[in-house]
Amino acid sequence: MAGPPLGRGPSTRITRAALLPPGAARCRGPTACRTPTLPGVSIVAIDHVQLAMPPGREDEAVAFYEGLLGLTNVAKPPHLAVRGGCWFEAEGVKLHLGVEADFRPARKAHPALLIDDLAALATRLDRAGHEVRVEGGLDGYDQRYVDDPFGNRLELLQPLP
Repeated sequence: MAGPPLGRGPSTRITRAALLPPGAARCRGPTACRTPTLPGVSIVAIDHVQLAMPPGREDEAVAFYEGLLGLTNVAKPPHLAVRGGCWFEAEGVKLHLGVEADFRPARKAHPALLIDDLAALATRLDRAGHEVRVEGGLDGYDQRYVDDPFGNRLELLQPLP
């Protein structure tokens, strides 16, 4: 079950550009951020990020990623669903969890998620027994870290006003 809405609530959408700190690089127009070193070939976006998870623990993944983080659990295509794992999405975010038999959590490599109300999310995670940590800091952001139920590190960011 998802927790209460974070931040501005469902009626007011916040854009990704609004979450960037002042002065951050923004691509404007379809060719503004293209790399000219490979004529005719451009990486235009990241489609999704995948983390590994141990076999048979999809219910824990859904409880954490959907129930606490608020991402929507979406059905995997049937030919991929037989492998196990879960897919989660929100506006501008796709995070996949793939089953790995010899699972080891990602302790250094991690996705960084932009959050519109980090204090509320941190409280929700703490109350559910997930330690939220401050490690160093990043100029222009409130930055924290949390581990998913499998030990994968997640970075949580909210731009400072």
